[in-house]
Amino acid sequence: MIRLGVLGSTKGTDLQAILDAIQAEQLNAAVSVVLSNRENAFILERAQNHNVPTSFISHQGKKREAFDAEMTKVLKNHNVDLVLLIGFMRILSDAFCREWHDRILNVHPSLLPKYGGGIDMNVHEEVLKNNDKETGCTIHFVTDKIDGGPILIQKKCDVKPNDTAQSLKAKVQDLEGNAFLEAIKLFETKYAFHNG
Repeated sequence: MIRLGVLGSTKGTDLQAILDAIQAEQLNAAVSVVLSNRENAFILERAQNHNVPTSFISHQGKKREAFDAEMTKVLKNHNVDLVLLIGFMRILSDAFCREWHDRILNVHPSLLPKYGGGIDMNVHEEVLKNNDKETGCTIHFVTDKIDGGPILIQKKCDVKPNDTAQSLKAKVQDLEGNAFLEAIKLFETKYAFHNG
C-alpha cells in the first residue's frame, strides 16, 4: 500500500476523489497526512472529516528551505512514500525536490508544456484568449524546474464556443481526480509497493 502525503493551500477538491477511491477500495493507498501552509484551508477540514492526520505549518517569516525542511520532517514522521501537490500555492526549494526526487506529483490545469508556470484562472483565461480547441490537466513529477518535470498523465477535454474561464476550470477539475488516481496506480506499479 502506498502512503500518500498531500500538500495543499486551497479546497483540495482532488483529495476528495482520492479519499473516495480509497474508501471504495479502488486504490491501494492511504492518505497518511495532509499539510497546509494556510491554517483555514478547506483541504485540512476535508482531511479531518475522513480522520486523516493534518498539519498546519506557517511559512510566514521563514526561508523557503527552512519551511520545506519542516514539511519533510512531518512527511517522514508519517512514513510517506509519495507526495501529492493539490492546489499547493508555493514553489518548493531545490533541497525539497532532491529529497523527494521521483516521489512528488503535481497537477497542472493545462496540457503542459502549454501554460507552464501559469496558475488557476489565468491558465483558463489564456486558453480562451488563444482560441485553443482543447485543454485539460497534466500530472507530472516535480523537479526544480517549475512545471518542467517528466509528464506522467494528461487528460483532455474540448473547449466549447460558450466556455468561460469558470466553466473550463470546472471541466478540468473533473479530469484531475481521475488523472491523480491513474498516476498513483502507475507509481505503485513502477515502484511495486506491494508490501503493506
